[in-house]
Amino acid sequence: MARSDPTSAFQLRPGERIAVGAGAGKLPIELVGALVASGHRPFVVLIEGEADASSPVLTDQDHWIMPLERIGDLAARFRREGVTHLVMAGGVSRRPRLRSVRPSLGILHMAPRILASLARGDDNLLRAIVRYYEGLGITVVGAHQILPDLLAPPGVLTLRVPSARDRDDLKAAAIAARAIGALDIGQAAIAIGGRAVALEGIEGTDGLLRRTVELRSNGRIEGRAGGALVKCAKPTQELRVDLPTIGVGTVELAHAAGLAGIGVEADRSIVLDMGAVTARADELGLFVVGLVERDWAT
Repeated sequence: MARSDPTSAFQLRPGERIAVGAGAGKLPIELVGALVASGHRPFVVLIEGEADASSPVLTDQDHWIMPLERIGDLAARFRREGVTHLVMAGGVSRRPRLRSVRPSLGILHMAPRILASLARGDDNLLRAIVRYYEGLGITVVGAHQILPDLLAPPGVLTLRVPSARDRDDLKAAAIAARAIGALDIGQAAIAIGGRAVALEGIEGTDGLLRRTVELRSNGRIEGRAGGALVKCAKPTQELRVDLPTIGVGTVELAHAAGLAGIGVEADRSIVLDMGAVTARADELGLFVVGLVERDWAT
């Protein structure tokens, strides 16, 4: 399943240094571990309340535990640390509280571009952040550029193969996920019986799956066995940040929700610890499949 050597996927020239903006989940830990193993010396920004500050993989490096309201101080900190590249990884469950943002020269520079985006969708905000740092001369790279094997390949990844009915659910969920993505609402949808029944909102994919558990328990989708979760990149997605991501927890929640399986957009979605994801899906009898455009366009 491996398509390239992660250790050769990303290289820095002498004198260059990469920062890792670490949010929640395992992805920042995998990234930092891979960078260190490849001989790099990353500077790690642990977002307070999100990143795993107990992980020695993160805290053994030069690091800063940053409250979101101190985001305006990052540019100066990057200059002091000699940062030339930036990768952002992991979830962030909230946005900075505007009234608590610390006044600084950096925040004044950011204000026209980033603070205005706080009132808009996540994709707008992330693209604004990328443009801001690129304007400072920092190269923004994607997690998948460092670890290409994180990307879901096309095709079925599990022992279970989607049935014709499952394929109908995958198509319906993919169409719905693309539609809400175009509105910068979310990346995921669930279809049961060939029609979309639940869409991802601000609560994220885990919240969507828990809501589906409730829908089944209260009889709103009673008697409709199976169904599929699909995650797709938004049509205007900044592909270097916030790619759709699933992990073992996603598989377990999908099973709890009574779904038959999961589809992710191939080559534009991340599967964290693919071996563990496919093994758990096989154990629970779910399918996991990498979808390409023809899977929902036909």
